[in-house]
Amino acid sequence: QVQLVESGGGLVQAGGSLRLSCAPSGRTFSRNAMGWFRQAPGKEREFVAVISRRTGNTVYADSVKGRFTISRDSAKNTAYLQMNSLKPEDTAVYYCAAGPVWGSMTSTAYDQWGQGTQVTVSS
Repeated sequence: QVQLVESGGGLVQAGGSLRLSCAPSGRTFSRNAMGWFRQAPGKEREFVAVISRRTGNTVYADSVKGRFTISRDSAKNTAYLQMNSLKPEDTAVYYCAAGPVWGSMTSTAYDQWGQGTQVTVSS
């Protein structure tokens, strides 16, 4: 069974930076779309960013544009999320996901998920 494993979460002050990583564990099925979602307490899971493993094309949620950067290492099927200028409202559990079709911002388009990593931004 394919599992995705996130790392890099933690506690940071507002204005600070964190870098999340997502790597496969076990059998690896390459997926073209490698994305990040987040879920804050009491809120629905929301799209953050997605990158095409093949082309490197990216899509970002408006709330993170200009602050977050998604990247990938295609050979390792690994994705990264560089988060700068963090705000308290970025506090959430961040999930990486992979899916067959690049570009979707809906969670149902992704069939591989990680367990999540907590990001907490203090004011």
